[in-house]
Amino acid sequence: MTYCCGILVREGLVMIADTRTNAGLDNIATFRKLNVFNRPGERSIAIATAGNLAISQSIVSLVTEGFENPETGEIETIESAGTMFKTAQLLGRAIREVYRLDGRMLEQKNLNFDVTMLLGGQIKGGRLRLFMVYSAGNFIEATVDTPYLQIGEHKYGKPILDRAIKYDVDLQDSLKIGLISMDSTMRSNLGVGMPIDLAVIPRDAIATQLVHRIEPGEPYFHDLRERWSAALRAAHQNIPRPPYGPVTPQPPILQPPILQPATVPPAPTEPAASH
Repeated sequence: MTYCCGILVREGLVMIADTRTNAGLDNIATFRKLNVFNRPGERSIAIATAGNLAISQSIVSLVTEGFENPETGEIETIESAGTMFKTAQLLGRAIREVYRLDGRMLEQKNLNFDVTMLLGGQIKGGRLRLFMVYSAGNFIEATVDTPYLQIGEHKYGKPILDRAIKYDVDLQDSLKIGLISMDSTMRSNLGVGMPIDLAVIPRDAIATQLVHRIEPGEPYFHDLRERWSAALRAAHQNIPRPPYGPVTPQPPILQPPILQPATVPPAPTEPAASH
Protein backbone atom coordinates (compact mmCIF):
# COMPACT_ATOMS: atom_id res chain seq x y z
CA MET A 1 0.00 0.00 0.00
CA THR A 2 0.91 3.64 -0.21
CA TYR A 3 -0.55 7.05 0.49
CA CYS A 4 0.04 10.21 -1.54
CA CYS A 5 -1.80 13.51 -1.52
CA GLY A 6 -1.62 16.72 -3.50
CA ILE A 7 -3.01 19.99 -2.10
CA LEU A 8 -3.55 22.95 -4.43
CA VAL A 9 -4.32 26.25 -2.68
CA ARG A 10 -4.19 29.90 -3.67
CA GLU A 11 -0.51 30.26 -2.71
CA GLY A 12 0.78 27.07 -4.29
CA LEU A 13 1.02 23.28 -4.34
CA VAL A 14 2.01 20.68 -1.74
CA MET A 15 2.80 17.07 -2.73
CA ILE A 16 3.39 14.37 -0.08
CA ALA A 17 4.12 10.64 -0.48
CA ASP A 18 5.22 7.79 1.74
CA THR A 19 7.94 5.36 0.65
CA ARG A 20 6.85 1.94 1.93
CA THR A 21 6.29 -0.94 -0.47
CA ASN A 22 4.88 -4.24 0.63
CA ALA A 23 5.10 -7.42 -1.44
CA GLY A 24 4.30 -9.69 1.50
CA LEU A 25 4.87 -9.80 5.23
CA ASP A 26 8.55 -10.57 4.79
CA ASN A 27 9.22 -8.28 1.81
CA ILE A 28 8.91 -4.66 2.92
CA ALA A 29 11.19 -2.06 1.33
CA THR A 30 11.61 1.69 0.80
CA PHE A 31 11.21 3.24 -2.66
CA ARG A 32 10.77 6.87 -3.69
CA LYS A 33 7.27 7.48 -5.04
CA LEU A 34 7.51 11.26 -5.43
CA ASN A 35 9.51 12.36 -8.49
CA VAL A 36 10.33 16.05 -9.02
CA PHE A 37 11.34 17.62 -12.34
CA ASN A 38 12.60 21.13 -11.66
CA ARG A 39 14.04 23.60 -14.18
CA PRO A 40 13.72 27.01 -12.47
CA GLY A 41 12.09 29.61 -14.66
CA GLU A 42 10.85 27.00 -17.16
CA ARG A 43 8.97 24.25 -15.34
CA SER A 44 8.47 22.65 -11.94
CA ILE A 45 6.60 19.34 -11.97
CA ALA A 46 6.00 16.62 -9.37
CA ILE A 47 4.63 13.11 -9.95
CA ALA A 48 3.47 10.86 -7.10
CA THR A 49 2.66 7.22 -7.80
CA ALA A 50 0.59 4.45 -6.22
CA GLY A 51 -0.01 0.86 -7.24
CA ASN A 52 2.30 -1.72 -8.79
CA LEU A 53 5.85 -0.42 -8.34
CA ALA A 54 7.19 -2.02 -11.55
CA ILE A 55 4.43 -0.38 -13.59
CA SER A 56 4.84 3.06 -12.06
CA GLN A 57 8.63 2.99 -12.47
CA SER A 58 8.26 2.04 -16.13
CA ILE A 59 5.86 4.91 -16.72
CA VAL A 60 8.09 7.50 -15.02
CA SER A 61 11.10 6.22 -16.99
CA LEU A 62 9.11 6.43 -20.21
CA VAL A 63 8.08 10.07 -19.76
CA THR A 64 11.63 10.93 -18.64
CA GLU A 65 13.45 9.27 -21.55
CA GLY A 66 10.71 10.00 -24.08
CA PHE A 67 8.63 8.00 -26.54
CA GLU A 68 6.99 8.59 -29.87
CA ASN A 69 3.66 10.35 -30.15
CA PRO A 70 1.73 8.17 -32.66
CA GLU A 71 -0.18 11.23 -33.93
CA THR A 72 2.82 13.47 -34.63
CA GLY A 73 5.73 11.02 -34.84
CA GLU A 74 7.73 13.24 -32.46
CA ILE A 75 9.59 11.98 -29.39
CA GLU A 76 7.96 13.56 -26.35
CA THR A 77 9.29 13.84 -22.81
CA ILE A 78 8.12 15.53 -19.66
CA GLU A 79 10.70 18.24 -20.42
CA SER A 80 9.19 19.04 -23.82
CA ALA A 81 5.46 19.18 -23.02
CA GLY A 82 4.23 22.74 -23.54
CA THR A 83 1.51 22.89 -20.87
CA MET A 84 0.45 20.98 -17.76
CA PHE A 85 -2.59 19.68 -19.65
CA LYS A 86 -0.33 18.26 -22.37
CA THR A 87 1.88 16.80 -19.62
CA ALA A 88 -1.17 15.00 -18.19
CA GLN A 89 -1.98 13.70 -21.68
CA LEU A 90 1.65 12.53 -22.04
CA LEU A 91 1.43 10.66 -18.75
CA GLY A 92 -1.82 9.05 -19.86
CA ARG A 93 -0.24 7.91 -23.14
CA ALA A 94 2.72 6.48 -21.22
CA ILE A 95 0.35 4.49 -19.01
CA ARG A 96 -1.41 3.07 -22.08
CA GLU A 97 1.95 2.28 -23.71
CA VAL A 98 3.13 0.31 -20.68
CA TYR A 99 -0.19 -1.50 -20.65
CA ARG A 100 0.28 -2.36 -24.34
CA LEU A 101 3.69 -3.85 -23.54
CA ASP A 102 2.99 -5.56 -20.21
CA GLY A 103 -0.76 -5.58 -19.54
CA ARG A 104 -1.72 -8.87 -21.15
CA MET A 105 1.18 -10.73 -19.61
CA LEU A 106 0.18 -9.43 -16.18
CA GLU A 107 -3.40 -10.59 -16.79
CA GLN A 108 -2.14 -14.06 -17.75
CA LYS A 109 -0.44 -14.16 -14.33
CA ASN A 110 -3.71 -13.04 -12.66
CA LEU A 111 -2.18 -9.66 -11.78
CA ASN A 112 -4.04 -6.38 -12.13
CA PHE A 113 -2.63 -3.45 -14.08
CA ASP A 114 -2.75 -1.29 -10.97
CA VAL A 115 -1.40 2.25 -11.11
CA THR A 116 -2.65 5.74 -10.20
CA MET A 117 -0.68 8.97 -10.33
CA LEU A 118 -0.82 12.54 -9.10
CA LEU A 119 0.66 15.13 -11.44
CA GLY A 120 1.13 18.69 -10.23
CA GLY A 121 3.16 21.73 -11.15
CA GLN A 122 3.51 24.74 -13.40
CA ILE A 123 5.11 25.42 -16.80
CA LYS A 124 6.16 28.90 -17.90
CA GLY A 125 3.25 30.68 -19.53
CA GLY A 126 0.66 28.43 -17.87
CA ARG A 127 -1.02 28.14 -14.50
CA LEU A 128 -0.34 25.90 -11.52
CA ARG A 129 -2.44 22.72 -11.84
CA LEU A 130 -2.99 19.37 -10.15
CA PHE A 131 -4.28 16.19 -11.85
CA MET A 132 -5.08 12.61 -10.89
CA VAL A 133 -4.27 10.17 -13.73
CA TYR A 134 -6.00 6.77 -13.69
CA SER A 135 -4.84 3.38 -14.93
CA ALA A 136 -6.82 3.87 -18.17
CA GLY A 137 -4.80 7.01 -18.93
CA ASN A 138 -7.68 9.43 -18.37
CA PHE A 139 -7.52 12.07 -15.66
CA ILE A 140 -9.36 14.61 -13.52
CA GLU A 141 -8.21 17.99 -12.20
CA ALA A 142 -8.36 19.58 -8.74
CA THR A 143 -10.57 22.68 -8.51
CA VAL A 144 -11.21 25.57 -6.14
CA ASP A 145 -14.12 23.58 -4.67
CA THR A 146 -12.04 20.39 -4.32
CA PRO A 147 -8.46 21.62 -3.83
CA TYR A 148 -6.87 18.28 -2.99
CA LEU A 149 -6.49 14.83 -4.55
CA GLN A 150 -5.39 11.52 -2.99
CA ILE A 151 -4.21 8.13 -4.24
CA GLY A 152 -3.46 4.85 -2.51
CA GLU A 153 -4.70 4.21 1.03
CA HIS A 154 -6.58 7.49 1.29
CA LYS A 155 -9.55 6.81 3.55
CA TYR A 156 -7.80 7.41 6.89
CA GLY A 157 -6.32 10.76 5.89
CA LYS A 158 -9.34 12.06 3.98
CA PRO A 159 -11.39 13.29 6.97
CA ILE A 160 -8.52 15.58 8.00
CA LEU A 161 -8.36 17.17 4.54
CA ASP A 162 -12.15 17.37 4.25
CA ARG A 163 -12.41 19.40 7.45
CA ALA A 164 -9.30 21.57 7.21
CA ILE A 165 -8.31 22.17 3.58
CA LYS A 166 -9.88 25.11 1.77
CA TYR A 167 -8.56 26.97 -1.24
CA ASP A 168 -7.65 30.01 0.90
CA VAL A 169 -5.56 28.06 3.45
CA ASP A 170 -1.96 29.32 3.30
CA LEU A 171 0.82 27.17 1.91
CA GLN A 172 2.60 26.35 5.19
CA ASP A 173 -0.65 25.36 6.88
CA SER A 174 -1.48 23.20 3.87
CA LEU A 175 1.82 21.38 4.36
CA LYS A 176 1.12 20.93 8.07
CA ILE A 177 -2.39 19.59 7.42
CA GLY A 178 -1.06 17.24 4.76
CA LEU A 179 1.46 15.83 7.24
CA ILE A 180 -1.29 15.33 9.83
CA SER A 181 -3.25 13.47 7.15
CA MET A 182 -0.20 11.28 6.51
CA ASP A 183 0.27 10.61 10.23
CA SER A 184 -3.38 9.60 10.60
CA THR A 185 -2.96 7.14 7.73
CA MET A 186 0.21 5.63 9.18
CA ARG A 187 -1.50 5.22 12.57
CA SER A 188 -4.26 3.12 11.01
CA ASN A 189 -2.43 1.22 8.25
CA LEU A 190 0.94 -0.46 8.65
CA GLY A 191 1.26 -0.64 4.87
CA VAL A 192 1.99 3.11 4.82
CA GLY A 193 5.25 4.19 6.42
CA MET A 194 8.24 6.47 6.64
CA PRO A 195 10.35 8.03 5.26
CA ILE A 196 8.00 10.68 3.86
CA ASP A 197 8.87 12.71 0.75
CA LEU A 198 7.39 16.14 0.14
CA ALA A 199 7.63 18.97 -2.37
CA VAL A 200 6.32 22.54 -2.20
CA ILE A 201 5.82 24.63 -5.36
CA PRO A 202 4.70 28.26 -4.84
CA ARG A 203 2.31 29.66 -7.43
CA ASP A 204 4.01 31.49 -10.32
CA ALA A 205 7.50 30.84 -8.94
CA ILE A 206 8.14 28.25 -11.70
CA ALA A 207 10.51 26.57 -9.25
CA THR A 208 10.29 24.01 -6.47
CA GLN A 209 10.71 25.83 -3.17
CA LEU A 210 11.23 22.72 -1.07
CA VAL A 211 12.08 19.06 -1.68
CA HIS A 212 12.52 17.24 1.61
CA ARG A 213 12.53 13.74 3.10
CA ILE A 214 11.25 13.21 6.65
CA GLU A 215 13.17 10.36 8.27
CA PRO A 216 11.99 8.38 11.31
CA GLY A 217 12.62 10.29 14.51
CA GLU A 218 12.76 13.75 12.91
CA PRO A 219 12.00 16.22 15.75
CA TYR A 220 9.37 18.32 13.97
CA PHE A 221 7.31 15.38 12.71
CA HIS A 222 7.58 13.60 16.06
CA ASP A 223 6.35 16.77 17.80
CA LEU A 224 3.52 17.15 15.26
CA ARG A 225 2.35 13.59 15.96
CA GLU A 226 2.40 14.09 19.73
CA ARG A 227 0.65 17.46 19.57
CA TRP A 228 -2.05 16.14 17.25
CA SER A 229 -2.74 13.15 19.52
CA ALA A 230 -2.90 15.43 22.57
CA ALA A 231 -5.20 17.87 20.75
CA LEU A 232 -7.60 15.05 19.83
CA ARG A 233 -7.71 13.82 23.42
CA ALA A 234 -8.35 17.34 24.71
CA ALA A 235 -11.03 17.96 22.09
CA HIS A 236 -13.12 14.90 22.92
CA GLN A 237 -12.76 15.57 26.65
CA ASN A 238 -14.06 19.13 26.18
CA ILE A 239 -17.15 18.02 24.25
CA PRO A 240 -20.16 17.42 26.54
CA ARG A 241 -21.17 13.84 27.03
CA PRO A 242 -24.23 12.61 25.12
CA PRO A 243 -27.52 13.31 26.98
CA TYR A 244 -28.88 9.85 26.19
CA GLY A 245 -29.65 7.90 29.36
CA PRO A 246 -27.81 8.16 32.68
CA VAL A 247 -24.54 10.02 32.65
CA THR A 248 -23.06 7.79 35.34
CA PRO A 249 -23.80 4.06 35.23
CA GLN A 250 -25.74 2.94 38.31
CA PRO A 251 -24.03 0.31 40.45
CA PRO A 252 -25.71 -3.10 40.35
CA ILE A 253 -28.11 -3.93 43.21
CA LEU A 254 -26.63 -6.76 45.23
CA GLN A 255 -29.17 -9.33 46.50
CA PRO A 256 -28.44 -11.07 49.82
CA PRO A 257 -27.55 -14.71 49.32
CA ILE A 258 -30.30 -17.26 49.91
CA LEU A 259 -29.22 -19.71 52.60
CA GLN A 260 -30.23 -23.30 52.06
CA PRO A 261 -31.06 -25.44 55.19
CA ALA A 262 -28.35 -27.88 56.04
CA THR A 263 -29.13 -31.48 55.21
CA VAL A 264 -28.45 -33.98 58.04
CA PRO A 265 -27.49 -37.38 56.70
CA PRO A 266 -29.50 -40.36 58.18
CA ALA A 267 -27.94 -42.36 61.00
CA PRO A 268 -26.39 -45.64 59.94
CA THR A 269 -28.57 -48.75 60.56
CA GLU A 270 -27.16 -51.40 62.96
CA PRO A 271 -27.14 -54.90 61.47
CA ALA A 272 -29.56 -57.39 63.13
CA ALA A 273 -28.02 -59.76 65.73
CA SER A 274 -27.77 -63.40 64.74
CA HIS A 275 -29.12 -66.11 67.11
